[in-house]
Amino acid sequence: MSEQQPENNGPDDRDETSDLFERIVAEESDRDPDLAVIEAGSRTLRAQAGPPQGDPVSAHPLDPEVARALQEVEQELATRWGETKLEPSVTRIAALMDVLGEPQRAYPSIHVTGTNGKTSTARMIEALLNAFELRTGRYTSPHVQSVTERISLDGAPISAERFIETYYDIKPYVEMVDASEEFRLSFFEVLTGMAYAAFADAPVDAAVVEVGMGGTWDATNVIDGSVAVITPISLDHTDRLGATPGEIAQEKGGVIKQDATVILAQQPVDAAQVLLKKAVEVDATVAREGMEFGVVAREVAVGGQMLTLRGVGGEYDGIFLPLYGAHMAHNAAVALAAVEAFFGVGAEQSRELDLETVRRAFASMTSPGRMEVVRRSPTVVLDAAHNPAGAQVTAEAVTEAFGFSRLIGVMAASEGKDVKGVLEAFEPIFAEVVVTENSSHRAMSADELAAVAVEVFGPDRVQVEPRLDDALEAAITLAEEEAEYGGAGVLVTGSVITVGEARLLLKRG
Repeated sequence: MSEQQPENNGPDDRDETSDLFERIVAEESDRDPDLAVIEAGSRTLRAQAGPPQGDPVSAHPLDPEVARALQEVEQELATRWGETKLEPSVTRIAALMDVLGEPQRAYPSIHVTGTNGKTSTARMIEALLNAFELRTGRYTSPHVQSVTERISLDGAPISAERFIETYYDIKPYVEMVDASEEFRLSFFEVLTGMAYAAFADAPVDAAVVEVGMGGTWDATNVIDGSVAVITPISLDHTDRLGATPGEIAQEKGGVIKQDATVILAQQPVDAAQVLLKKAVEVDATVAREGMEFGVVAREVAVGGQMLTLRGVGGEYDGIFLPLYGAHMAHNAAVALAAVEAFFGVGAEQSRELDLETVRRAFASMTSPGRMEVVRRSPTVVLDAAHNPAGAQVTAEAVTEAFGFSRLIGVMAASEGKDVKGVLEAFEPIFAEVVVTENSSHRAMSADELAAVAVEVFGPDRVQVEPRLDDALEAAITLAEEEAEYGGAGVLVTGSVITVGEARLLLKRG
């Protein structure tokens, strides 16, 4: 590491940007705290750009034998409690780790929680660590197209063969724990055990682990992350986590461990107070976005945006991020601070990370299903926003990055979500919305979603298509009608499942 870190530029070189950063900090501190979740002193222009090259999402195996074996594993996993049925405890996963020999202790970890931006931030952290030649494991959820995406090594989903092998390696131990506990291990708990085992077997130099839900009792929380990252907290899963950001922060703060470093994205005031109190209780060090680190400057560019980031160790300019939206810039700032903390920058050493390596890492970034362009003429954008705060930042990002003269929405959501809040966030930018449903057993029916959409948009701006493929076709047709040449667009949103299925349909033509 030390060979790749240049000497600091020194105080004199930083003076010219320090005033700008302090002004941004002041602006961020003065505004409505609820807006801190989605803004942060950003500077914007307008541009259009094409999709990134390559596809980072795991493909389904071509070998029929492997495909069949993977399907059998998925069917076995499906017999367990799904991700929405929880018994808040880490007892079962701790028992599994015990019989597996504590694989999660074989490597240092960065633990990522929050409401929105977790997966994108985790992918950025992973890209930075890879750029500094560390072997990484990344565990994220849910998946976009294939369950194998949830477990990644060195930036790529593990192969179907390795996924299958890992499952059968730990299956006897899973069954042992099942027999000794009141409830069987859940789908998510088994996958978590598989991830930790796969990382130890690789072996990895560092693991980047995204919580499934909450923090304290989440299955991932058998690790003691040396760095705890908390992305913006807003209202989601309120039936399980709490009715206010502060209550939700109580659960998410469970990832903050003794003597860890906490990288805190901008938060509502009540959430920040809870998290800072937790950090004090366990002697954790805190770096706050807008104070110790943040986005100094941001300018939309073709294919993404150009950034200047202030890390805990210094200034990083000329960073091209091929992702859209102010929220992605702030995710980048959080990810950079997390990696600095992981390497001890700002604590054991005062030197910043190598600038060219940081630039190379961010320039390679992808985030499937998050403001992802998958088609042109008309432009079709996929984004997995599924709560009002996520929908708000997506609406702002679409408005900023694309000059659409006519934008059609396609939305399918899961039961139990605040779909009215999501639709209200999109109403100002959608000319019309096509409501549909995905294939999940938790999908809200198209008719039920349509009833809410009519309340928000009125009957003349809502079209119902129960099949997703029909909804996509209808939206593309609506976008092309009455639109200026080249100015039409479609945004597919509502859930990760919806985006994943649309991605498959559109990429297959």
